[in-house]
Amino acid sequence: MGSVKSLAKQTAIYGVSNMLAKFLNWLLVPLYTHVLTSTADYGVVTNLYAWVALLLVILTYGMETGFFRFANKEDADSGKVYGTVMLCVFSTSLIFAIGANVFSDSLAALLDYKGHSDWVAIMCTIIAIDAFSCIPFAHLRFRKQAGRFAMLKFVNVLVNIAANLFFLVLCPYLYKQNPDWVSWCFSPENMVSYVFWSNLISTVFILICLIPEMKFATGFDSKLLKKILAYSLPLLVLGIAGIMNQTLDKIIFRYLFDDKDFADGQVGIYGACFKISMVMMVFTQAFRYAYEPYVFAQSKESGDKKHEYALAMKFYFISSLLIFLGMVFYLDILKFVIHSSYWEGLAIVPVILLSYVFQGVYFNLSIWYKLIDKTYWGAVLSLIGLLITVVVNVLFVPTYSYYASAGASLVCFTVLTVVSYLLGQKYYKVDYDLKSLGLYLGVALLMYYVSTLIPKNNMVVYYIAVTVMLVAYLALLFKRDLPVKRVPVIGKFFR
Repeated sequence: MGSVKSLAKQTAIYGVSNMLAKFLNWLLVPLYTHVLTSTADYGVVTNLYAWVALLLVILTYGMETGFFRFANKEDADSGKVYGTVMLCVFSTSLIFAIGANVFSDSLAALLDYKGHSDWVAIMCTIIAIDAFSCIPFAHLRFRKQAGRFAMLKFVNVLVNIAANLFFLVLCPYLYKQNPDWVSWCFSPENMVSYVFWSNLISTVFILICLIPEMKFATGFDSKLLKKILAYSLPLLVLGIAGIMNQTLDKIIFRYLFDDKDFADGQVGIYGACFKISMVMMVFTQAFRYAYEPYVFAQSKESGDKKHEYALAMKFYFISSLLIFLGMVFYLDILKFVIHSSYWEGLAIVPVILLSYVFQGVYFNLSIWYKLIDKTYWGAVLSLIGLLITVVVNVLFVPTYSYYASAGASLVCFTVLTVVSYLLGQKYYKVDYDLKSLGLYLGVALLMYYVSTLIPKNNMVVYYIAVTVMLVAYLALLFKRDLPVKRVPVIGKFFR
């Protein structure tokens, strides 16, 4: 239980700081939806950032996980592992950045953004820098420097926000007063591009801040690199398929409609509603940051750690469902994060939240093929998910728009969860508490269904009712699985 508490502490550090940073970043959504002239403009931002997520996975090609795996092996020289991985990723990132900038016109035409090669060049440079920066950030996680990791991520967001406010708020104001003041760096016709310029500025700033972290690299070993690549490259297939399960809908959306402006507008609404689901995404991401190094560190210790893995799964699932309930119960408050022109898509938010829940469960289950070094199973599973995503989107998006995309995501991660569990029980059996998991899922879904039946003509009554249900869920948790006296900080008041 002590190691699980350590995992919880790390998750809390990553989670609280990441949530604060994401919340600040979240505040850019109303800025974008008010400053950019149409939902189609925000759709462009959503589409290109979907490409960023995909290309970032390709450029890191599983080397983060490879680093954790080999740095935690017995008698491993973690400094040499770090140096080997870092130099490899630096080389591929540099080649990508140079190539993308040289051929930016062709890439822009390929992405159907002819005449906007600057967007492509900026985004590809950001991707290259972020891909390289992933390795120093992974080393911070390896050394359990959660505080420094969180601080740098937080600073990254602050710089990005400051740059956005400068380009999207201050510069337009100054331009109206006297164009000569800011004409050297600002043009009102290029508002979308300043979203990307702001990101580039913050990315370069953080890269500079990471320079001290590079001193821990103690060498390069070509033989070691071959072993790491043999382990990591199957994860590339897994990563590509996995990230495409999350972003492919936003990438292919434009190609499923003849009217590109309509498609961009729909993607803009879809992307904005995804932002409302940010809290669940942050929690899942925070858990992942803490859980992967935790699992590989546990694998070095003697004794059977499977009980610890089962506990981690249980409390992740319970916590994620608590977040789900909190967000769907108070969605009428959360919706004010985005402009009212995007509210027509709010019905997909519960579906998106549940897809994040199962995405986290699927990641939790993935330990079986990572610990027995059969990472090709991860690739197989992700390809199954990718097939589901592609088929559902292609068949149903032209008719049901982003509703089909949200449904495809939920179906994808639910199927992957079931298949991964069945395979895991065969190759690396962990006795997960299915009875409790099923109970909490059933209770959460029942409470959500009941909340949809409560009339909203009197919002005070509605909020009292859903708050009572939320307290009831917490009471079930404290009564059944987590006595209040064991909860950090407040537990001392309940002896």
